[in-house]
Amino acid sequence: MATLLLVVIYCAYIGLGVPDSLFGTAWPAIYRELDLPVSAQSAVTMIISSGTIISSFMSTRIINRFGTAIVTAVSTTLTAIALLGFSQSGNFLFLCLFAVPLGLGAGTVDAAQNSYVAMHYNARQMSFLHCFYGIGVSVSPYLMSIGLHENEWRKGYMLAFTLQAAISIITIVAIPLWKKAHPQTKTAKEKKAKNVPILTLAKMPAVRATWMLFITSCGIEVISTHWSSTFLVQCRGITPEFAAKTTMLYFVGLAAGRFISGLVANKIKPWPQIKIGCAVLFIGLVMLFIPGTGRLLASLGLFLVGFGIGPMYPNLTYLTPIHFGDKLSQAVIGSQMGFAYVGIMVLPIVFGLIAQSLTTSIFPYFQAALFLLTLLCMHLLQSSVRKTESKGE
Repeated sequence: MATLLLVVIYCAYIGLGVPDSLFGTAWPAIYRELDLPVSAQSAVTMIISSGTIISSFMSTRIINRFGTAIVTAVSTTLTAIALLGFSQSGNFLFLCLFAVPLGLGAGTVDAAQNSYVAMHYNARQMSFLHCFYGIGVSVSPYLMSIGLHENEWRKGYMLAFTLQAAISIITIVAIPLWKKAHPQTKTAKEKKAKNVPILTLAKMPAVRATWMLFITSCGIEVISTHWSSTFLVQCRGITPEFAAKTTMLYFVGLAAGRFISGLVANKIKPWPQIKIGCAVLFIGLVMLFIPGTGRLLASLGLFLVGFGIGPMYPNLTYLTPIHFGDKLSQAVIGSQMGFAYVGIMVLPIVFGLIAQSLTTSIFPYFQAALFLLTLLCMHLLQSSVRKTESKGE
């Protein structure tokens, strides 16, 4: 039963990834058709992220009230409805309207799945979980490229809705499975979860450090997700259709990095994996600075950025119960998801405003700055954890 449930969880996490790469891939076509400024993308992503932040911070209370099974099914269904709405949108107002359920659905399912897997499975399953997210975000640009090939981004959204609706049905049918999979560990672990106020968590230096790390590392992911296509079109002279396929390589790299992370989880501990990923990420960023051969270096650079950043999110999440204990784990993970989406909301806005003035040629510079901040936050987190352990807290 536990293995079958894990398959369902993986499917749900594919569903979490499906919407995330669609909007950025389609944006070069959307803003031209609807006659919008390029920075208008930030308004839609801000609404999505606001909903995700709210639902993430409320996730512990919601999960305790309804359970992970119901939260997963309802949240996945909400995102499917949102994708259907995007496929029918004819103006900017409707894009903003359907961004609301998309954000609310994503936040709760993300926190619920991460907390459940962190407490009931091992590091390998956690990395594979996020690998399936990578599959979801890898498939989406391909589906969108089919629509863009016919000059119709709405068709790409309709194809994504079809996939998301199928995943939603799976999560609904599987609701009874959750009670059977881990009946003995439910009392021992899940009931220990505390709904800790955010201000209480903020008093812990290690928690503050992990919040900052999730903001910066997820910032690298979201800027790559939403702006790499526009960067390739505007600064590398690549067509929107080819840019969508090239962006897909970033998501392929993301999935591959997490898959390999899962394969080596029994041999390489989480922190060494994260640091190796940072080295690969650095090489990918360097390639994005070199305009010479255009498509080739940009494609390889985006792949390596995804491959390098891939292991960070799942390994940091898996480390949460280790760093903070089972009682605080769900609350800390919910707050981590919330602050991750703070970065996801704010950083694209900052980038969009700068790009509006200086063009998207700043893409590699912006990513490099986030990378340096990520390294600093990693150091702060490890130092805080060591100090806490030395005090025996």
